[in-house]
Amino acid sequence: MRLDLDIVGCVLGPGERLRFEALRDRYAVSFSTLREALSCLVAEELVLAQGQRGFIVAPISIDDLNDLTNVRVLVEREVLRHAMLRGDDAWEAAIIGTFHRMERFQQRVGNQYYLDEEWSAIHGAFHLSLVSACQSPNLLQIREKLFARAHRYRRMSSQLRTRWREKDVEHKAIMETVVARDEGEALALIDRHIRETTENVIEHAGHLFAPSNAGWLLERDGSGRVSNKVTK
Repeated sequence: MRLDLDIVGCVLGPGERLRFEALRDRYAVSFSTLREALSCLVAEELVLAQGQRGFIVAPISIDDLNDLTNVRVLVEREVLRHAMLRGDDAWEAAIIGTFHRMERFQQRVGNQYYLDEEWSAIHGAFHLSLVSACQSPNLLQIREKLFARAHRYRRMSSQLRTRWREKDVEHKAIMETVVARDEGEALALIDRHIRETTENVIEHAGHLFAPSNAGWLLERDGSGRVSNKVTK
């Protein structure tokens, strides 16, 4: 079932009510399967339970975005530092290979590659390859949960950006410094890489989040384009 992927990919927008009948038809699953999936997503903080009123996709806010960004930076720097200390030749080869896949995909698709879900999957695999040698399953689990939550904001950033961001250049620099075990530069680059997405969202969509504790609901018009609605 793609419910979790549809939430992190903003197919189901923040604040959207999750109605059992519609979800059952959409994903062709039973009510019991849906309840189990929704309970798991509540635990992952991607869905909120509203008592007798059912479930909604977890809202988003500038407060949440800033907090999520700060925690991601702390965790990502730590797992990356451990990976650079413990990684071997196979780890380096996996990083280079995944970067190559991502680079070739971008060349085939063109400048709109960041809107493609296949690129999102390769992008996630690249970032995972960077930290995969950290040898801490618990840290990696925490990091993966944060990465998934941040995907909703990355999708938002992609859909609302007004200028080109050379992420391929950023990814190449990160790859090179990590493989070279240049800890100081690699940690600085991953910090900046994460924070720039946050800055882009706030710059181009920050007014849609005001006041600070308001949620943001994504809606789509008939053409499939995203429009925006503040919910309180």
